[in-house]
This record gives sequence, structure tokens and C-alpha cells, in this order.
Amino acid sequence: MPALSVVAPCYNEASVLIEFHRRVSAACQNVTPDYEIVLVNDGSSDGTWPAMLMLAQADPHVVALDLSRNHGHQLALSAGLSHCRGERIFIIDADLQDPPEALPAMLELVDAGFDVVYGKRSSRAGETVFKRVTAFVFYRMLNLFTEEHIPEDAGDFRLITRRVLDVFNAMPENHRFIRGMISWVGFRQTPYLYDRAPRHAGGTKYTVRKMLRFAVDAITSFSVKPLRLAFYMGLVLCGLALILLFYSVYAYFTRDTVRGWTSIISVILFFLAAQFLFLGLIGEYVGRLYMETKHRPLFVIREIVRAQNISSVEGRSQARGYER
Repeated sequence: MPALSVVAPCYNEASVLIEFHRRVSAACQNVTPDYEIVLVNDGSSDGTWPAMLMLAQADPHVVALDLSRNHGHQLALSAGLSHCRGERIFIIDADLQDPPEALPAMLELVDAGFDVVYGKRSSRAGETVFKRVTAFVFYRMLNLFTEEHIPEDAGDFRLITRRVLDVFNAMPENHRFIRGMISWVGFRQTPYLYDRAPRHAGGTKYTVRKMLRFAVDAITSFSVKPLRLAFYMGLVLCGLALILLFYSVYAYFTRDTVRGWTSIISVILFFLAAQFLFLGLIGEYVGRLYMETKHRPLFVIREIVRAQNISSVEGRSQARGYER
């Protein structure tokens, strides 16, 4: 069991992978000679997997995992976390926006007794105003809806101990929000402040659609408050409907008025929209229950490469993943 594992999910990161390996290796060698670097290929369509094979053949510290398809960042990271063997686990993205050189300082905090050291961004260089504003709103809205406090302006960049990882790997849910899951685990956690750099190469893989999906996963995975909010809003709308009913009866007996179709249609559309909104919210939770009852594996691993040894394991399951 190595002293340190570095886990990095990779999707179309061929242009940055060699530099990432160089900087991560240098950071690891500064703290311990006993380490592994677990690289997860999340169904990349460029030369990411050939680059991983080259690194694994040249460096015995590298472990390369090739997923059967693109599973998404959170599941790719889960695959790497299920296969890393270190006593301490350093989670980092391969785009080099988060500095590998922060590892020694984060290890010092773990040595001081903390089980989770999460990177908290003091600044976000190279990101658009839209990305910074949406990130600011997202974290504040998330903590408004969730029962557990999730640190603001903190991504998956963090250092955790083995006992935190063991609890995390025992959590079975399909829709994963890893930074929230690790916050839920508890133990002693502390931030590490750093300045986030622009991407070393390439562009972001998070489209607006993926960002919205990620936000929905984050909120619905950790809270039923949206359902409670829907219930309370339903009560408010029922109260408004009763007021409109009483007003209509009062106007019928006291005024000689002709109701216009505009007001009628407006009221109908308003309540229909509210009903569809709440049904959609309920459907989101029901859909998640349906997906959880299938008990499908979280990910499928096509190939594992350790140094020059290729492992193809038939029918073996680990942490609800499947290696083939």
C-alpha cells in the first residue's frame, strides 16, 4: 500500500497530460518516494489513452484506467478512487488549473490532524464573468437548500485520508456530487486557500447543459428541501386560488361586470405552469429512485495498466464498478 495516491480523471487531455505528469511527479517526489498516480481515461476521443499507456510504460508509479465509454467527471473520479491504494489520496484535475505544488502544504495540514483538506479558490484566473457569477450563485443556492454545509468556492481538488475514502467508497448512490459526499462524511476538515490558474491547454469540458445537470444533481442528492418548498408553494397557491374564488363570487353578486378572457387565461396558465413545475420536481426525485433500484454498476472499466502489466479481469466487481 503506497503512502500517497494521486487520482486524476481525464477527458480529452492529451495536450496537457505530459506536463501534468511532470508536475505531479515532482510534487510527489518532494514528499515521498512511495506514491502512485492513477489516471482515468473517461472515454476520450483524442490521444489521451495512448498518452496514458506511454506514461504507464515509462513510469512504474502510473496506473492507467480506461473506462468503456464517457461516464462523466464524477463517475470517472469515482472509478479512480475505487482503485487507488494509498493511505492519503490527492484528488486533482488534469487541466492544471489546480496546482500540484500545493501537495506539501496540504500534507502538513493532514499531519496536523485533519482528514480532509479541500482547496478553496481565492481567485479564478482565466474564467469568464459568466462562469464566476454562476459559480458564486451555485454555491450559495446549494447551501440554502442542503442540510449539510458544503464549502463555497471549493471543487474536487482536495487531499483526504484512507478512512474518509473507505466511507466514501461504501456510499452507493448513482447520481454523485463528490465534494458534497465528502463533506457529508464528516471528520476534521479544513480549507487550503489558493489562486486558481487558467487552463494549461485546451478548453473547458463543462457546457451550460452539463453545468445545469451538475447543479440539479448537487441539490437533489443532498436535500429534500425543494420538495418541501413545492409543498409550501402549493399551500400559497391554494390560498391565492381561494382568494380569487371569493373575489369572483363577490363580484358576481355586487357588480355588473363581464369577465375578460385575458384574465381567465392568465390565471389558468399560471396554475397549470405551477402544477407542471411541481410535477417535474417530483418526477426528478422519482426518476432517481428508479435509477437507484436498478443497482447498475457506476462505471465499466475496459482495461487497467500498471507499469507494463495489462490487467483484464473478467466478472470482477469493485465499488459498484465493473472491470472487463
